[in-house]
Amino acid sequence: MRGGTHVSAVTDATFDLAAGECLALVGESGCGKSVLASALLGLLPGNAETAGSALLGDTDLLTADERTLARTVRGRRVGLVPQSPAAHLTPVRTVRSQLEETLRELAGVRGPRLRAAAERAAFPAGHLDRYPHELSGGLAQRAATALALIGDAPLLLADEPTTGLDRDLVDRTVDELRRHVGEDRALLLITHDLAAAERIADRVAVMYASRVVEIADAADFFGARGPRHPYARGLLNALPEREFTPIPGMPPELTALPEGCAFAARCDRADTACATVPALTGGAACHHPHVDVLEAPRA
Repeated sequence: MRGGTHVSAVTDATFDLAAGECLALVGESGCGKSVLASALLGLLPGNAETAGSALLGDTDLLTADERTLARTVRGRRVGLVPQSPAAHLTPVRTVRSQLEETLRELAGVRGPRLRAAAERAAFPAGHLDRYPHELSGGLAQRAATALALIGDAPLLLADEPTTGLDRDLVDRTVDELRRHVGEDRALLLITHDLAAAERIADRVAVMYASRVVEIADAADFFGARGPRHPYARGLLNALPEREFTPIPGMPPELTALPEGCAFAARCDRADTACATVPALTGGAACHHPHVDVLEAPRA
């Protein structure tokens, strides 16, 4: 950044995603979720730096050149549902023309079949000839989702696909995304909406202050066992349908992360051990994770 300042937007993020699986990546705004998504598709700004690897089959997404990403990855192997669909739709072209262009480029569909294929997309046929400015927020979201799905990419990356939608549209949108998952296809859902994550996710990854701090099966995470990391447990307990108890304090600035655990200042379990960064072991990056009753040490 200006003045030589560095922002650690994503740090040591480690996870896997298998075909047939939906992984929900959750966390507060500014924790690094969308930056991680941009890194996977080579869409970071010019002043960003990456290290490590992100393997999609035999392709390392972090080291692949722009030609490889543009011609063989984006749209073809990884479909993107963007965070702000209205800003990503071409304003001077109808939804139909954008769907048809995508089909031509990704699937090689030509001639009379093109119109029929566009009309089979997951978008209301009666609105296909509308321009983006004529669409409601919900329809703009559905248009962006249809454009991502129509290429039939094996990995779908959905970045906050339900922002600004009412509950019925949220459920419809995430159900549509979930239907994309099959034996040879997977979904990475980036969201603030824990209810949406609970509805369709197989596993949940929680980010806090640039790090993945917990990865758990969704049934355990949302069920009786609950999250292991105190921050993740606090996220659930802050929901109105649960304890409605806010997490005290504020997240640290990514330009001034503490030396040890970034959550320690807000955590009632913190002690001197938290002066060092905990490793992501046993599903949680915490020196004092919550444990099941069955796992509690015997007297």
